[in-house]
This record gives sequence, structure tokens and C-alpha cells, in this order.
Amino acid sequence: MKSVGIYTLGCKVNTYESEFIMNELKNHGYEIKDFDDVCDVYIINTCTVTNTSDSKSRKMINQAIRKNPNACIVAMGCFIATNMDTKIDGLDIAIGNKDKNRIVELLDEYFKNKKTIIDSYSGRLNEFEDMFISEFPGRTRAFVKIQDGCDNFCSYCIIPFARGKCRSKDFNKVIEEIKALVKNGYREVVLTGIHTGHYGNDLDKSFADLLNELVKIDGLDRLRISSIETTELNDDVLNVLRNSKVIVNHLHIPLQAGSNEILKAMNRKYDLDFFFNKIAEIRSIRPDIAISTDVIVGFPGETEELFQTTMDTCRKLEFSKIHVFPYSERKGTKSSYMSGKLDNATKKDRARRLIELSKELEINYMKKFIGSDVEVLIEEYKDGCSFGHTGNFLYVKINHECNHNEMVTVKVKDIDYPYVIAD
Repeated sequence: MKSVGIYTLGCKVNTYESEFIMNELKNHGYEIKDFDDVCDVYIINTCTVTNTSDSKSRKMINQAIRKNPNACIVAMGCFIATNMDTKIDGLDIAIGNKDKNRIVELLDEYFKNKKTIIDSYSGRLNEFEDMFISEFPGRTRAFVKIQDGCDNFCSYCIIPFARGKCRSKDFNKVIEEIKALVKNGYREVVLTGIHTGHYGNDLDKSFADLLNELVKIDGLDRLRISSIETTELNDDVLNVLRNSKVIVNHLHIPLQAGSNEILKAMNRKYDLDFFFNKIAEIRSIRPDIAISTDVIVGFPGETEELFQTTMDTCRKLEFSKIHVFPYSERKGTKSSYMSGKLDNATKKDRARRLIELSKELEINYMKKFIGSDVEVLIEEYKDGCSFGHTGNFLYVKINHECNHNEMVTVKVKDIDYPYVIAD
């Protein structure tokens, strides 16, 4: 029996794909071990969204080679897809974002012939690579990948080149997969994709059609959308939000910049008026909804004044959390050719200031629930306390033991950031 260790970088889509790969290998006789162990096979599912992601991907490949020079080293994913023309020493199998679901076949071929396998696929991927998961060991909430690829081509982003065009999982297969997860005890499912809200653009169904069917599944307590663009929150999607409590009281809606000047330079598909109006519309339907976001700081041409505009915009929008990313130049994107690039010290300082604002906004949102009853899905018990999340993603610390995967109602007493405290 050959042993395999898997290391996953990046997004929830990668997490889902790695889980599928792990299940496939286990079902074909491989022993799944920790990546830190000595293994016969190492698989690194890479990311390339920032320079840091690239560095970490290379680091984990090299780390695997050092652990066992005789092992089969497999690297896949976005870093590989965008670096096919770069020789990476020590790799035995290198594939981008195509053929991940053929991992068993590829390993069989390698061990039979002992020849390096390099995915030479060129061009934008245009077919959805089907995967199916009915269990997510070690996780309370399960992910389901419903979509892949992106057609937006934001000026800073390499992912459309790494992931290909938008494409969707078969409508009925999504429903079947989530029913299987619910049957196996999962009470919360997270819909994920590279551009999740574009689900169905290549089908005769829409994202709202899918949501309307999923919320009817017996036993599914919570349905969470990993991320959705403000332009995709159309009337049909908002009607599902209005009419079903299965959709959790949390949306992650990327802003990316809080000034119209930078939004235009980023090739985003909205301006601030559109964004503010859409958030107001959402809150008219769900007044207490948590809205988290992504913001890039230090984009080329971002002056201190424009950064302050972003800070003011985030305050006015009262996000529940801001995920902050210093601008990272990606070779080949439009922004890599722009003038007005900022030094790392300035980007780091602006990231620090926006993270401080995020914490302030998080605590303000938490305060709204002191004295309120909240429903918590229990994820773990340690040191005499239970921990879990509410539908609106409050991280709750409960001062007694609760059963794993149990849904409990507790009263919020206080805040001990990053937790709200309940008895």
C-alpha cells in the first residue's frame, strides 16, 4: 500500500478538490498520511493569487522533495497552470486545473512507466471537471464546488488565465451531491466556485434556480454562499434571500476598492453608487445580515487621499469583516503595466490601518447581539468550552460542553474578540 500526503493552498475550491482527491486515493488503496510524514506520494494543490501564494507553493514542493527524494512529487493547480513554461525541478507529475479528477490514473501511469508527466494543455479550459463528495471528514460544514473559471478579467487578477472560462456543474448533480451530504449528517453546506454567482450562465438554469431547489432539501439547515459579486445579486437571488431562512444571514461581497477611480482602474463592473444601493437593498430584506468583504490596498495609482476614501467607504458600509490584501503584481495582468506603483512599506502600512478598522467594525457588529439568543452549530469542544458559528458567522464560545454538530440556542453575554461569549 502506497502512502500519500496532501497539502492544500488557497481557496475553498482547492479545499474541495483536495478532499475529492483524498477520497479517490483512499478508495483505490492508498494510505492517507499527514503531509509532514514520510510518504510515497506528495500532492501539492497550489495557488497563485499573490506572490506570497507562489512562494508558498514553491516552498511546499521543495519541502516534499526534501522529506523523501524517492517519492512521487505531484503539483497541481493555479501556480502550475500559470508556470507551465517554467521548469520546476523535482516534479514527477505537473498538472494545472485540468485532469485533477484523473489523479489515480495519472499515478498508475507514473508508477508503471516511471516517466515524468507534464500537462501540456494550452488554451482556456471550457469544460467543468466533475467531482462528487458525500463526506467531508473532520469538517462540520461541507463545501460543494458548483462552478469554475472566471470571465471578468479584473486588471489585477491572474485567475481567469489559471482557471479558464466560467463553467457550471450539472444542475441535478449539485442537488444529488448536497442530498448525499445531508444524508451523512451535514447540516450546513457552503456553495463555492471561482465566480459562484455566475453559476448557470452556460446552462439553461440560473443561480437563483439552483438556490430555489437547494433550500427545499429536507434536513439542510443552512446554505451558505462562499462569495458573490454585487452585480450577481439580482432580483431573483434576492427573492430567495427574502423567502427562505435556509440561506444564512451572511453574504461575502467583494468590494476590492472604496473609490470609483480605483474601481475603474481595476476593471470592476460597478461603481460605488451601485454598491451602496445594493447593500441597502439587501439590508431592507435582512436588517441584521452580516456582510463581509475583500479589499485590495496599494493598487497602482492609489494616493493617500484615495486610500482614505476607501477607509470612509468601509466605515459607511459597516462591514462585519474586511479581508485585506496588499496589492500583489501578477505578471501578464493589465495592472502589471500600470504606472504609479507603491512601495511595500506603504502597502503594508495601509493594510495595517484597514485591518484595524476591520476589527473595529467586527466588534461593532458583535455588540448588536449582546443579550440576544443566537443559534450555534457546534464545531469543537476544548478546555471546558464549546465553539461554533452562527448563521451570520459570529464565532461563539460557550462555557459548557455541547455535542459536536449539534445546533444549540444560547444567549450572548459579552465579547472576547474574536469570540462572542455565551453561557
